[in-house]
Formats: sequence, structure tokens, C-alpha cells
Amino acid sequence: MENMLPLLFSATKILEEDVPYYVNSPQEKGDAGEEPTGNRVDLYVRSSLRNAFAQMLEDLNINGTKTSEPQEVSEVLIKVARKTEELGVKERDIFSPILKKWHPVAAGVAAVTLHTCYGTLLKQYLTSKSSLNETVLVLQRAGKLEKALVQLVVEDSVECEDGGKMIVREMVPYEVDALIVRLMKQWIQERLQKGKEYILRAKQTETWNPKSKTEPYAHSAAEIVSFVKEAMENFFEIPINVSETLFYDLIDGLENVFVDYITFVASCGSKQSYIPTLPPLTRCSRDSKFFKLWKKAACNIGTEDPNQSTSNEGNQVRPSTSRGTQRLYIRLNTLYYLTAQLNSLDKALSISPKVTSIKGRFANRKQPVTSYFEQSLSTLQIASQHVSEVAAYRLIFLDSNSVFYGSLYVGDVASARIRPAVRILKQNLTLLCAIVTDRAQRLAIKEVMKASFEAFLMVLLAGGSTRVFSRLDHPMIEEDFESLKRVFCTCAEGLIVEDMVELEAEVVEGVVVLMGQTTEQLVEDFSSVASDACGIGGVSTGRKLPMPPTTGKWNRSDPNTVLRVLCSRNDRVASHFLKKTFQLAKRRPTIKMI
Repeated sequence: MENMLPLLFSATKILEEDVPYYVNSPQEKGDAGEEPTGNRVDLYVRSSLRNAFAQMLEDLNINGTKTSEPQEVSEVLIKVARKTEELGVKERDIFSPILKKWHPVAAGVAAVTLHTCYGTLLKQYLTSKSSLNETVLVLQRAGKLEKALVQLVVEDSVECEDGGKMIVREMVPYEVDALIVRLMKQWIQERLQKGKEYILRAKQTETWNPKSKTEPYAHSAAEIVSFVKEAMENFFEIPINVSETLFYDLIDGLENVFVDYITFVASCGSKQSYIPTLPPLTRCSRDSKFFKLWKKAACNIGTEDPNQSTSNEGNQVRPSTSRGTQRLYIRLNTLYYLTAQLNSLDKALSISPKVTSIKGRFANRKQPVTSYFEQSLSTLQIASQHVSEVAAYRLIFLDSNSVFYGSLYVGDVASARIRPAVRILKQNLTLLCAIVTDRAQRLAIKEVMKASFEAFLMVLLAGGSTRVFSRLDHPMIEEDFESLKRVFCTCAEGLIVEDMVELEAEVVEGVVVLMGQTTEQLVEDFSSVASDACGIGGVSTGRKLPMPPTTGKWNRSDPNTVLRVLCSRNDRVASHFLKKTFQLAKRRPTIKMI
């Protein structure tokens, strides 16, 4: 070649001088007075490298990027990149030292030409359908090739005034890093869309039946967890160094999927829909016809307890838990299953080498963050509390209404005690523990206890015209409440400690104490707390006491609570005070047919 090129230049000069109409191509013309041999070498280098690249593809039996399988295409592109890099090195080592006599950056021109050729092939490949892992491997190899070719240009341009900047500007960057990030973001969005489809299907088909006897949670929850685990595994299998941005893009997206599903699980109404409407405040009539009619009816039916549960057959007491309540238990199990799975995912992430190498966005927080799924776990805690509460109020105020709020102390206290309700409650708690998973039982039973205590309070304070109380009823009421408390201390032993029961019972016991006070003491207590509540000082001021609002937050220091105890007190002192102070009407009893 060293001898051939001068001969070629001489032949060209003869043609230009002696052959009529022979004109150099525009690319071969230099500036005024400049020898065009450098430009000619540039053309020769570019042409020969394009031919060499095409020959290489032909030798590899490549027709564009059309092969039978996407995986084969990826393997071919990786092989071509390696061969292209070898071709560039060969050009630099063998031909460029000779060509440098006529072209200062002959190796640089060769590298730029090879870069363009492979770039065209890469562009075609990116329009094909290949898996993300294969595409990333191809792009990574392309990035390595690009760095090698740029290095060839730099090394070949050391003696140039511009350091080879002009020739480098001809290289259109592959932008490998940006392409990988874009593909990763697209992959994440596709996975998150799939998660949304899972949730949509769950909303349309979930029946809240247990997945199996050993898996007492919703089938849709298992699908969601399986999807999330697979997405995480596939993400870390992608052959790249995981960036913090991409990692948290995935985590945030999965958080949204979890929160959306948790919200769906917890969409089961509210406890308020099961709480009976409070009857209007009225005062008892000492000569109420209701009592006479009720006692007469009681005599006619003999000794049969009108409050006996219809579910009793012989001595066998059946639980009154409805299918709707049992489905709420499955929702609760589902939430606890998700909690366990999220904790497991957290643990796996915390020990993953790829994750530990990432500088977390929570690193600078003053308060330590122990979970990558902090929002989901917080939402789960709130949702579990809500579902437990709804299940408990449904169980007590709907399923057990016939033996509890609907029957307790109806007519008179002595003939409608709490024993039937306690028997049914024990059976319901046994069934609850058979359905609800161990970890969820504590919360579920605690909410049943709170609902039971509230039902007991409503019987005493908002029982309507079917209930009246006297001071003599106090020992029986006190004994009944002790029986109710004992259910949770015995049936839920190990789950509900006695101190917890006593804490929840404080409000009820305060009201029960009011039931044992004389009417005169109740009037005095009411006047005192009502005056303090409205800020008018003592009743001696002569100002009229306002009707205290009903908040439903019963307490022995609450004016409305004390007033309700007075309203249910069947004596002249209470009737006189209520009529004089608030002009409350006498009760108009509604007789329940038994």
C-alpha cells in the first residue's frame, strides 16, 4: 500500500492534466493551492471500511437483523460489535501508520466510519421486539464499542491542533445510558399497568372466600403478592447497575399498587351503618300502660324466656355469625397476609447486594425508616383497624341483635338478663378464632369487646321506650356487666389481658355507677356537670339549663349521659325534674309482639 498510493496519486494527476473533461469530485478538492491527496485518502478509508463492514456481515451470514428468533438477533449484534472493535484495532495497527503520511487522522476516520455502520445496524435492532434483558446486553456492548472507537480517534488525534474534536463531532452518539434508562422506565410502567389489571380483576371477581383451608385469605391477594415478587425478581435480573432513581420508581409504583388493593380490601362500609338510631329523649311514666301490657303478655306465655335465642336447640347454642361477617374476617386475614408478605419483601431488599449499594433517599432523615413500603404498611394498619371494627359492630349490632341490643333488659331487668347474649357471644368468639388467623385475632377480639361494651351502654342509655330502670336494678346490671367482661378475660385468654379489659370497661362502669345513685343525686350531678359544660355557673343563678347535645361519647361526667340515666329512671322525682327543666313528654310505648 505504501507504494500503491503514490502510484494512485500520480495516475490521478495525469488524468486531471491530460484527459479532457476529467474533473475531480467535490470531495477531492481541497482549499486553494492545497494538495488534495489527504481528501482522497479520507474517501479511500471510508469506502474501504464500509466494504469491510459489509463483508463482515456477509461472512456472519447476516441480512440486516432479520433472523428467526429475537434472541438470535441480540447474540448477532453482540458478536458484530466485537468484530467491529477488532476491525478498528486492525485498521489502526496495520493500515493507519502508512496512511498517516497523507492523512493525519486516518485511524480516526476509520473509527468514525465503523461507528456509523454499527449505529445503523443498532437502530434497526431497536425497532425489533426483543426482551429487555437482551436489549440491555446489546446496548451495553454497543456502549463498550463506542468507547473503544472514541479512544481510537483520541489516540490518533494527539498531534492534531484540535485534538481530534472535529472528527469526533462526526460520531452521532449511541446514547446507550439514556436508551437503557428509557427502556427501564417503560418496562416499569408496563409492570405497574399489569398490577392495575390484577386489581381491576379482583374488584370484579373477588368473593372473599378463603383461598384454601391452610390459606385463609383472598385469592386475589396471593395474585398481587406473586406479581410483586416476580416484578422485583425480574428487575434485579436485568444486567445493569441499578440506579437509585429507577429503584425508587419501581418501589413507588408497587406502593401505589399495594395501596390501591388495600383500599379495595378495606372498602366494606362503616360501623355507623350497624349502630341503631338513637331514640328521642323522653321521660318514663310511672303508671305506664306498657308495663301492664307487657306483664300481662309475659303471664300469657308462661315461663318461656321471650329473649331466648331462636338458634338454641336443646342445650346446643349455635353462633350467630352471619356469612357477611365471616367474609369480613377473610378481608382481615387478607390484610394481615399482605403485612407479612411486605415485611418479607422488606427483609429481602435489605440484604440484596444491589439495593445496599444504592444510596437510599431516606438516608438523611432524622427519624430512621425501617421499610421500603412505609406507606403500604401504614395503610395496612389503618385498614386492619377499620375492617376489624366493621366486623365487630356487624357481629354485635346485626348478627347478635336478637339476644343483645334487641332484647337485653326489655320490659324489666330481672326477666331479660344478659345470659343468652353471653352464651351466643362465647360461641361467636370461638368461631372467630377458628376463621381469623392467629396474628389478627387480638385486634379482632378487642374490637368485638369494644362493640359489646358500646352495645351495653346503648341498652342503658338509649334503649328506647321498651326499657326502664330503677335503683334496685343496679346490682343485676353490675353483675351482668361483670359476666360480659369475664367472657373476654376467659375466652380470649392470652390475647386480651385483664388490664386491657378493665381499661375499655372504665366508661361503662362509670355509667353503671350512675345507675346505682339515687334520683336526687343524679339530679344534683346533672345540674353540676351541665352548668360547668355551658359555663353558667351553679344552678342557684336562676338561669335555665340548656338541653345538652348528644355526642354519643358516653361518660359519667357527660351531661347528656347523666340526663339519659334520669330519663330511664321510673319515679316521680325524675319525672318532675325532667318536665320542669326540659318539658320532656312522657313515653309513648311501642309494644313488641313476642
